[in-house]
Amino acid sequence: MDQSLLDHVALRDLVMRYCRGCDRRDFALVRSLYHDDAIDDHGSMFKGDPDAFVAWLPTAMAPWELTIHSISNSLFAVDGDYAEGEHHARAYHRTHPPERKEYIVHGRYLDKYARRDGVWKFLHRSLVFDHGVIRDVDEVSFAQLSGDAAMGRADRDDPSWSLPLLAGLGEA
Repeated sequence: MDQSLLDHVALRDLVMRYCRGCDRRDFALVRSLYHDDAIDDHGSMFKGDPDAFVAWLPTAMAPWELTIHSISNSLFAVDGDYAEGEHHARAYHRTHPPERKEYIVHGRYLDKYARRDGVWKFLHRSLVFDHGVIRDVDEVSFAQLSGDAAMGRADRDDPSWSLPLLAGLGEA
């Protein structure tokens, strides 16, 4: 198979694992995605190394009952063992009850990656804000739409944790 295609698949998987790690609060998974000398830059919210980022995440995520990080329009540029990426992101955040609110952020991740020992990881990740909205949760519609479907959660009680391969992504 073409190396360029393999690199793009590996980089896309890296970005998707980041979303899962944040949304399922699998901070070990998030940490595994960064090189030790990487920087995460979330603007005034956080800027620092991967260990500090993962230490910050539980506090940053505590206000949210649920988050959903969705990626679209991903573009990668690869040059040997170095790559860059731009990803349009929609980050949905819902506060805890009562009087829940939705914070919906539209932005982009601008990434730098390095392949070391055959593994792609983040070297630098920065967040660009493009648009956002805050609104009350329409509780009536929420109840009607959810029906009897399993409810998503931001912890290990989320149904996805019952799938052993997904649950094991953050293990060393």
